[in-house]
Amino acid sequence: MKKLVQEQLLPISLEQAWNFFATPKNLNEVTPDDLVFEITSDVPERMYEGLMITYKIKPLLNISINWCTEITHIKEQEYFVDEQRKGPYNIWHHEHHFKSVEEGTLMTDILHYDIGKSIFGWFAGKLFVDEQVKNIFSHRYKALEKYFEH
Repeated sequence: MKKLVQEQLLPISLEQAWNFFATPKNLNEVTPDDLVFEITSDVPERMYEGLMITYKIKPLLNISINWCTEITHIKEQEYFVDEQRKGPYNIWHHEHHFKSVEEGTLMTDILHYDIGKSIFGWFAGKLFVDEQVKNIFSHRYKALEKYFEH
């Protein structure tokens, strides 16, 4: 299993950060365009525990993949967790943590993911998946910097 940890200081209040990330449709704002990301389920204005969100993504060669995640845990203005229920990963467990600091809000992402144990999973990881995951989070970091710049 792979682990990615990313911290980012957002120059906004904890309440503003939480309100942005607790709104499922805002996921489009921080996802790279080349994934051709599309939410296919109806989503509420605010997430809640048990919320299932379905998407279509095109991560490679313009081939569409269905993906379903569930918001499994929420502690208001502290953290939430999304986990894949159906999709390209064997395991996708993504924790989003938020902490108020003097300069704004410190956001920490902790992602555990696994593509699978087959030789195909290992090969796909080495060939493109691990790099693509890093690129998604790098894009997200830059998109958030731009979105919340003063």
